[in-house]
Amino acid sequence: MRVVLGGTFNPPIHKGHRELLKRAFELARGGNDRGGGEGEVAIGLTSDEMIGVKGGTFPYRKRVENLRQFINREFGALARIIKINDPYGVTLSEDFDYIVVSPETYGMAQKINQARKEKGMSPIKIVKIDHVLDEGGKVISSTRIERGEIDEDGTVF
Repeated sequence: MRVVLGGTFNPPIHKGHRELLKRAFELARGGNDRGGGEGEVAIGLTSDEMIGVKGGTFPYRKRVENLRQFINREFGALARIIKINDPYGVTLSEDFDYIVVSPETYGMAQKINQARKEKGMSPIKIVKIDHVLDEGGKVISSTRIERGEIDEDGTVF
């Protein structure tokens, strides 16, 4: 299976990121974590230009290296990491079986499929992962980690 997902993936890789990546690798391997063949996971990683200057956002080179190390350590696999300069990335030029998204990016996945339809391409099956919440019930995010509110596992300080 060919699976695509995208994001900024600002370090540290938090619990929400981990759930997205885990699901992508499960789908690529045929729906589970053990076997079913090795598919491809393609990750559209936002360029510095795309995200603009944001306080606390690491440069692309740091984010890509951190993401590669995490994937190798956690999944013992490689992913194709693609620098993207727009929200569509390679989804309008390549075919994928699944796109893994968060609630924030679900609408963009629908736009991707609409654009694919207009180009005569098949839609990509959307797999939406629920928000991952901290121990207090709030959404885990890189911004909240940067502010010192929580750690990457959702422990509230």
